[in-house]
Amino acid sequence: MMSFDVLVRDVDGLEDADLARWIANNWVKPDLADGRYVFEEIDIARVHLIYELREELDVNEAALPVVLLLLDQLYDVRRHLLEVGRRDR
Repeated sequence: MMSFDVLVRDVDGLEDADLARWIANNWVKPDLADGRYVFEEIDIARVHLIYELREELDVNEAALPVVLLLLDQLYDVRRHLLEVGRRDR
């Protein structure tokens, strides 16, 4: 688990305001513990993904919800196919 401040420090170039906006937009959904955000491994990976999409692939914030939705759907299909494959063995 990781705190908000540690995560911002961990992602070079990430600003507090960016992460706060991503949480407000429900693009990242950390848990709350004692009134503070706590990020699990999956949340941390998602922050890295969003940052990479925005900074390295130049996806603008208006397009990010669509890109994230499509990626989530793709990962869900992949997970479902893996489950089906395991049942068929």
